[in-house]
Amino acid sequence: MADQLNGKKIAFLTANEGVEEVELTEPRKAVEAAGAETELLAPEAGDVQAFNHLDKAETYAAQRAVGDATAEEFDGLVLPGGVANPDNLRTHPEAVQFVRDFFAAGKPVGVICHGPWTLVEADVVKGRKLTSWPSLQTDLRNAGAEWVDEEVVVDQGLVTSRKPDDLEAFNAKIVEEFEEGKHAAQRS
Repeated sequence: MADQLNGKKIAFLTANEGVEEVELTEPRKAVEAAGAETELLAPEAGDVQAFNHLDKAETYAAQRAVGDATAEEFDGLVLPGGVANPDNLRTHPEAVQFVRDFFAAGKPVGVICHGPWTLVEADVVKGRKLTSWPSLQTDLRNAGAEWVDEEVVVDQGLVTSRKPDDLEAFNAKIVEEFEEGKHAAQRS
């Protein structure tokens, strides 16, 4: 349905380097195809260097620094993966606070692959069921989450997936959750 997200604005938050390209581009295409406006944010406005695993891919323009944006401006958030991306992102207090603010507001969030590292830093996984790239399971369990090895998991507006092979299911669920909007139980 090309109009199910009309009037909605979705933030995509990445580090300025290290995002897995397909985990940025495919979800962004999916929410735009459903009618949403998207905005790419990063710790610094300007270039975001994407990767295909360990090889450099395209660069994308971050329209604003995350510190210049607020969760109130958006209806949902996507945190793509890539190993270096969330590891870097979680070192930026303004990015971590931006994520926390989405949970505090009960807004839907989609996270794939290594992206949950940022959720751990934001302290929003305790008591939640989610999935990720398998190497994060210990980190997530230590932070109080119930980790499962499933293609896509939805927990009160939080959508998580494991890897690029899960993108079709992930994209369908983020569009569905963004359409539903706020979830009272999503709050941190």
